[in-house]
Amino acid sequence: MATATNKPSGFTFTGWHFLAIMIAFFGTVIAVNFTMAWYATHSWSGLVADDTFKASQQFNAAAEHMRQMAATGIRGELNANREGIRYVLTHPQRGPVPADEVVASFHRPVGTLQDFTVTLKHEGDGVFTTNHEVLPGEWIVDLKTNDDGKMVYHEAIRVHVFPNR
Repeated sequence: MATATNKPSGFTFTGWHFLAIMIAFFGTVIAVNFTMAWYATHSWSGLVADDTFKASQQFNAAAEHMRQMAATGIRGELNANREGIRYVLTHPQRGPVPADEVVASFHRPVGTLQDFTVTLKHEGDGVFTTNHEVLPGEWIVDLKTNDDGKMVYHEAIRVHVFPNR
């Protein structure tokens, strides 16, 4: 008959081992959380939607609309600061784009407290301006250019307005 003997294995699990395991586990969790938070704040598109389900259903149509607008060859250049907004709309071959007005909707990437919409006046030669002050920081600007009630160009851009120095 065999008898069981209790031989020590040579390893004793102590409180220090437990502490090391806990630090490694929670350190990993915290590191992953900080990494995900960093990516979320540096890569998020900043789009705010009242109804995310409806926005997701309309995404493909909106993306196609923007591709069609980009294919026209029209290019817009936006300058915004505390003194006002200036938008220049040109076509590489045809020059200034004929239009009556530009409606610019400024949205903060997060929140809606400072959002505003303004109509830019046509100054001639594809230049549209207004004296509306734009506060410093990040903005998503939706620009719709109309001529005789028909949209001729539409673009959405992200801009950073620097404080005046």
